[in-house]
Amino acid sequence: MENTTGLRESKKLRTRRQLAATALELFLERGFDAVSVADVAAAAEVSKPTLFRYFPSKEDLVLDRFADHQDEAARIVRDRPAGLGPVGALHDHFRTALAERDPITGLCDHPDVLAFQRLLYSTASLESRIAHYTAREVELLAAALEAEEVEPLSARLAATHLVAVRHELGRENWRRIDAGSTAEEVYPAAVVDADRAFGMLADGLDRTLGPLISPA
Repeated sequence: MENTTGLRESKKLRTRRQLAATALELFLERGFDAVSVADVAAAAEVSKPTLFRYFPSKEDLVLDRFADHQDEAARIVRDRPAGLGPVGALHDHFRTALAERDPITGLCDHPDVLAFQRLLYSTASLESRIAHYTAREVELLAAALEAEEVEPLSARLAATHLVAVRHELGRENWRRIDAGSTAEEVYPAAVVDADRAFGMLADGLDRTLGPLISPA
């Protein structure tokens, strides 16, 4: 029975990935607004109801990959070394991700990544839908802080600031690369920006949160 369940889930995952890949290919080729859900379903050889069982909206066909990162900030805070505050932990992680040219930092000039980000930031409905994923990211980070006895409002405010900094740094890095710079050229400024942005939060947030929380 367990093997049957595992096979079923694997098949669902493959179908989900196929639908998302097919949709992205069409969106990049024709433009997001020029492709309908029916077009995606036809290209993937599934029915529209089947497609909607996997993705509740057309926008989610593009943004579903964001779901993989929604718990990243919360996980970094939960797993941070003893003695390191939440801001410091997220700052260190972001700097490491910059050095690795992780696409989530915006500092990646691979053509496929740039094409995806250009689609994302040039489509109004996708930008609006990002708010759904951002809200979940804030919720998960706030919950991680509350689990360490941070007062709920303070946890939500801190999570909102930290998530906003990560996103805005990523967008600024993408803007520079989209304007024609390489990731290598942007890297020094990206590090300076990250240091400044997290530094703006460090004194206030770590002073407020630091004494209250310490990983086990």
